[in-house]
Amino acid sequence: MRDSDYDLITLEATQEGLAVVTLNRPDVHNAFNAELIAELTDVFHTITDQRTIRMMILRGAGKSFSAGADLNWMKLAAMHTREDNERDAMNLAEMLRTLYDMPQMTLALVQGAAMGGGAGLVAACDVAVAMKGTKFRFSEARLGLTPATISPYVIEAIGARWAKALFTTAETFDADYAEKLGLVQYVVENQAEMTAMEEHLADLVFAAAPGAVAESKALVRDVSGVFIDKDLSHETSKRIAARRVSDEGKEGIEAFLDKRPPSWGR
Repeated sequence: MRDSDYDLITLEATQEGLAVVTLNRPDVHNAFNAELIAELTDVFHTITDQRTIRMMILRGAGKSFSAGADLNWMKLAAMHTREDNERDAMNLAEMLRTLYDMPQMTLALVQGAAMGGGAGLVAACDVAVAMKGTKFRFSEARLGLTPATISPYVIEAIGARWAKALFTTAETFDADYAEKLGLVQYVVENQAEMTAMEEHLADLVFAAAPGAVAESKALVRDVSGVFIDKDLSHETSKRIAARRVSDEGKEGIEAFLDKRPPSWGR
């Protein structure tokens, strides 16, 4: 994995298994265009396939995390056919789904602004940390559009009622409000606190077994919203039983009893 493979993003990976992806269009507040979406899709697939990578951090260069769609890109889209626009939107939807489905823990570090699709990126990550004062908005209705492609991730993050309110009003809200809604989990005061929180979360992730992390993410996806009955109890029992006899499960229990770090620890 080399950052020279990309023009609009950068990729850095450490030997211990941390990948950092940076949106790198600071002159336009890291706004989306077709090339940026394609590069993000590629890098998310690349990291997914690298099982030595245990955590991915997503951030934006410059003043903003991401201002959403590039205005010039949107202007061109208005002149395209409905079929062309559907293919274009599908590329964005596939990029978000690839991010959401990654087996590694994904962390968004958010500053400045996260608008429209930028807020969708935040919602598609597992965990988000926002700098105090960061502005969020689902702007689409102001432009005669809807936040369709990001909606599954936003609704999962904040619930249908809040999503309906914020999608229809396109109201701007700050990091504290985003934390209250569940769009982000942590708010920090400054860059020093952001770095400290990043390191704290990385320590937690690297203390957990990578296979268990991936299966825990899948567990949430598969169980969320499912009616709680005997079939669900059976399914969850099968999953924990499989983990107990897995190599990671055996190593984790043995390490705990032996009072030593497990093999996957730093």
